[in-house]
Amino acid sequence: MQEIELTKVLIGGVSQNQAYFESDMAELNELVKANNMLVVGDIRQNLERAVAATYFGSGKLDEVRQLAEENDAHVLVVNDELSPSQIRNLEQNLKMTLLDRTGLILAIFANRAQSREAKVQVQIARLQYELPRLRAGEQANLMQQGGGPGFANRGSGETKLEMNQRTIKNKISQLRHELKQMEVAQQTKRAQRDRAALPTVALVGYTNAGKSTTMNGLLRRFNEDTPKTVFEQDMLFATLDTSVREITLPDNKKFLLSDTVGFINKLPTQLVKAFRSTLAEAAAADLLIQVIDFSDPNYQEMIKVTEKTLHAMGIDDIPMIYAYNKADRKPETTFPLQTGEHDLVYAATDPASLELLTQMIIKELFANLTKVTFMIPFAAGKWVDYLNEQTNIIAQDYTADGTQITAEVSPEDRQRLAEYIIEV
Repeated sequence: MQEIELTKVLIGGVSQNQAYFESDMAELNELVKANNMLVVGDIRQNLERAVAATYFGSGKLDEVRQLAEENDAHVLVVNDELSPSQIRNLEQNLKMTLLDRTGLILAIFANRAQSREAKVQVQIARLQYELPRLRAGEQANLMQQGGGPGFANRGSGETKLEMNQRTIKNKISQLRHELKQMEVAQQTKRAQRDRAALPTVALVGYTNAGKSTTMNGLLRRFNEDTPKTVFEQDMLFATLDTSVREITLPDNKKFLLSDTVGFINKLPTQLVKAFRSTLAEAAAADLLIQVIDFSDPNYQEMIKVTEKTLHAMGIDDIPMIYAYNKADRKPETTFPLQTGEHDLVYAATDPASLELLTQMIIKELFANLTKVTFMIPFAAGKWVDYLNEQTNIIAQDYTADGTQITAEVSPEDRQRLAEYIIEV
């Protein structure tokens, strides 16, 4: 098979006193790779703030031109979101295609979206990003054509620009309506799950921290032959769609586990808003597990980015387990190790780690279970089946009056079967 030649690009950034500039640039490099492009050069400038007109200073622009020529690169990817005028000025000055960090992330999302919902969300975000960056056509310089003193007709360039803007706004409105209908369908699904009274756990965290690997590990642990694992790969934004799976523990305790889209520093505002519905699973969860790449030296910053993004989406005050993953990649680190009531150092591929994580989940989700004894008449045998399927049975005995069952039940089940409760 013929190997596809990757687009050669330069990456660049202005420090602007950013505390994590070096890690952001390293992350930009990974984002470019995730978009199937090849980094052939790296340009950095140490300035307190970017140049208003051209982002880089004039001397650095000369350096970009020389490096681009030496490496046959025709695309420059920069670490910040640029204004429309900055993009226009840089493209004219460098004779290169410009892609800012926001545009790059949007491109990756557009390529990776699988479900219709994710595709619509990404399309809305891209159109919102492109709207202020529309340019009039080449005839824009003719826009002020004579129409008599004190009056000017709109020229073809302006008319075309306004028409394009109106088209995009109409498209955004149409897509938002479509997304709203999808959200209603998702809310109906969540309502059905709520009626089943299953507690929910949502995996959240920075992209490529190991959420999907953790989910698949738990799925395989309790159902070795499951065909319902989720896609996982060691790359940024490997998955965009929220996946929900039911986990059944050996003692019949059940919960729903969801794997959500990953976060990243400087996540475009358009995407934060667009993915609000995708992260509704996290907003409705009984427990959040923040998966953290413990092997990354900047993991503390990743925690801050995750919590800032969750807060921006109104996801607050939900119990959270801090799961420090990839401990196997960190030399001389003991794992699995519970370092606090809600803190775990682990490796998502390690069975002992998954067992300890499971025990922490059980403690959080099922603390309200109580041991109750029921006497179920033979005529109400359906409840015997229900308890055997849905709860942890401690004892079961058949008597002349019916089936006596002692089980761990939730407050909802205790109330549902209150008439059959007996004292023992």
